[in-house]
Amino acid sequence: MRVAIAHEWLTTLGGSERVVETLLEEYPGAPVYTTFLSDRNLPESVRSWDVRTSFVQKLPLLHRVSQKYIPLFPLAFESFDLTGYDIVITSSSACSKGVLTGPETLNICYCYTPLRYAWQPHLDQRLGNANPLVKAGNDLVVHYLRLWDRLASDRVDHFIAISDHVAARIAKFYRRESAVIYPPVDVGRYPVIDCHRNYFLVVSRLVPYKRVELAVEAFTRLDLPLKIVGEGPEKARLQAMAGPNIEFLGFVPEADLPGLVSGCLALIFPGEEDFGIVPVEAMAAGRPVVGLARGGLTESAVDGKTAVMFPEPTAESLIDALSRFKPGDFDPARLSKHAAKFSKERFKREFSAFVAAKAKEAGVGGAGKGASRKRK
Repeated sequence: MRVAIAHEWLTTLGGSERVVETLLEEYPGAPVYTTFLSDRNLPESVRSWDVRTSFVQKLPLLHRVSQKYIPLFPLAFESFDLTGYDIVITSSSACSKGVLTGPETLNICYCYTPLRYAWQPHLDQRLGNANPLVKAGNDLVVHYLRLWDRLASDRVDHFIAISDHVAARIAKFYRRESAVIYPPVDVGRYPVIDCHRNYFLVVSRLVPYKRVELAVEAFTRLDLPLKIVGEGPEKARLQAMAGPNIEFLGFVPEADLPGLVSGCLALIFPGEEDFGIVPVEAMAAGRPVVGLARGGLTESAVDGKTAVMFPEPTAESLIDALSRFKPGDFDPARLSKHAAKFSKERFKREFSAFVAAKAKEAGVGGAGKGASRKRK
């Protein structure tokens, strides 16, 4: 069975890239089609992948203004020639699901979220530009992306959502059903260790919808020690509002991250995420989570047992949760056992079973040659 993978872009080894990495373990040798690649922040292992980029790779100033080129991404994915593959797995949070495939090829979309720029533009403060002409231009682009994204969803044969939270969005925006398979977490990288803990931790890209400013405001007011791992356009603003008790660590190498996570009192998770791999990693290390009781965290953590959750995305609500947090209330061994339910092995087992069942049903990959495709 010939398998290809389509992924949005390759710039860092984040949660979605780890999914691709796990898929390549299950389907070794599958080529990865993507808009562009920037290997400056990618580990050496990624360079061994068979990556095939689009025309976007050759655009000027790409690595400075890649977000400006997003309106071209639909065309980039439509430009790939995917004839000859039995299955294309589209790893999608934006446009990759819109690849063009023939009737002999299954498009199975592992969906992190429907295109956020199109369906939830209020989460991106950059789209609310005060200049009326710029805002009008942004609105037109978002309108185009929304229309394209809705049509592109019809090219998918089967959707898999990363959480019930995302499955509800797929049903709302695309009017499609989806299976739910939680993403893989390499829980073995985060052992439970006995150490002195005296700080809280945030691990996040510093972008508006992650709501890291809630943690900065709350911890500045409480004068509690907080370490923040991550880079992004919000960094300068967050540093300006932070007190001396908050330490910005910037980019942290993968090898150093488990030690930081294992050494914290608790992981702070202030944003609404589609699933949230970092909280599972923290629980694998035996560390509880203080997080917003919305989105995927409500599926991966249990309030009072593995986490202390707060109901509103405000600094006051987070401060209240911190006042209720007592490290002695959480058993590291129980937290680690809970996290094991989201392991890579579980993901590979569930995902490969789903793909095999749909391939058999459709008669692709050599099984039932000549059988008519059953598209849903």
